[in-house]
Amino acid sequence: MKPIIRTSRLHALAWIGILLSANALVADIRVATYNVRNYLLTNRPVKGEGAEKPVWREDYPKPENEKKALRRIIAKEEPDILAIQEMGGEPFLRELQRDLKNVEGADYPYTAWMEGADPDRHVVVMSKVPFSGVERHAGLEYKYFEGRETIRRGLLEVQFKTGNTNWSLFTVHLKSKFTIRDDDPESRIMREGEARAIRDFIKKKYPVDGGYPYLLVGDFNDTPNSKPVTRILKSGSTRLSQYLLCQDNKGRIWTHFWNKGGTYAQIDYIFASPAMLGLLPEKELTKGMIEDSEDTLVASDHRMVSVVLPFEP
Repeated sequence: MKPIIRTSRLHALAWIGILLSANALVADIRVATYNVRNYLLTNRPVKGEGAEKPVWREDYPKPENEKKALRRIIAKEEPDILAIQEMGGEPFLRELQRDLKNVEGADYPYTAWMEGADPDRHVVVMSKVPFSGVERHAGLEYKYFEGRETIRRGLLEVQFKTGNTNWSLFTVHLKSKFTIRDDDPESRIMREGEARAIRDFIKKKYPVDGGYPYLLVGDFNDTPNSKPVTRILKSGSTRLSQYLLCQDNKGRIWTHFWNKGGTYAQIDYIFASPAMLGLLPEKELTKGMIEDSEDTLVASDHRMVSVVLPFEP
């Protein structure tokens, strides 16, 4: 009987070794997108400590209470890769990077900052994971009425290599609903033009049949059934990407609260290419998460949206 007992123990140890090895081969990467609401100098109402009403300030930085709430959210959720919209110049990015590390203990040593046509608001990526490459696509144009326009915040592409998998993260911030043209209500035509230019660029660089995995994330300033989102998802009958359903812990899907209008909407997204979906255990059923805490509406008018990507090295 002793040899049998010894063999069983060896089998058990072997199975434990196999399981440990299998777990070691899986590298979960959490990717998030977050519009941090004017982390820059701008005209804004500011409510001082102890004051009853806010006071209008010009060229004023993001208030400290908003910055603290923002840092707490990032440190709590702690995504491995964080795409940000509405960041100011590079000094503001360095400030957030420094304060996250020194105050919250959340270190993001790798950063990429995009300079587009908009001189004030930028898209950036902060990461705990090293980049394999960074490409800033700043000159993407589209037809707008009788002329041509450039995508104002550009298209930031950060490339990674996780195990044997090469993949890209695209970050965007489409035109807001503010408009100066009566013939383009809520800038719908401009936003659709930006979305189309981004779609056409990505499908040319990474054709669907090429099998390259990527995520396209950011603030699209429009709802799921809108033309800009439709343009991102497909070209003609060709499916280019899929929007990942994201929910908070109560099952709610809103990502933006418009205080003046008193409305909640879903305008921040994570889109996955067919090749990226093929890498995910749940494939088309993969779901993401929306952050929800008491700091949420202090930090920003948007909520952080994230998804976990399990890669096999």
